[in-house]
Amino acid sequence: MRDPEALKRRIAELQNEHRGLDTTIAGLAEAIPPDEMQIRRLKKRKLQIKDTIVLLQMQLTPDVPA
Repeated sequence: MRDPEALKRRIAELQNEHRGLDTTIAGLAEAIPPDEMQIRRLKKRKLQIKDTIVLLQMQLTPDVPA
């Protein structure tokens, strides 16, 4: 996936999913009792998404010689 526009679209999709997980996690945390297992799973997914976003953003940035 080297097309810059496709990368930008994918980054935007992942950022939306990342924000959605924030809302979902907050809702689960307020539940009584909170579903700790599901919260942990969602937080892990959130971190994976963040890592993917960073990798995709690195592909958009050209290498600069040192």
